[in-house]
Amino acid sequence: MNKSELIAYIANNADMSKASAARALDATLEVVKASLQKGDTVSLVGFGSFGVTTRAARNGRNPRTGEALKIKATKVPKFSPGKALKDAVN
Repeated sequence: MNKSELIAYIANNADMSKASAARALDATLEVVKASLQKGDTVSLVGFGSFGVTTRAARNGRNPRTGEALKIKATKVPKFSPGKALKDAVN
């Protein structure tokens, strides 16, 4: 499912226009992104939690040349599914 299919599904199930559903989805994604940028966690009970973890600096290799290189530490977004979502998938 891509974004336009998700917007159509939301519009159909929530009895709203596609434009309203698109604005609602965009606003939801923006608030999740803004919260993660601040270092906060976004928890949706039954669905899961979005958070940020830090990936430590490490040594790597250039696959073309085999040359060793240093990969610096970085922050990455993480999603942990909730129990209800896990149960729905299994």
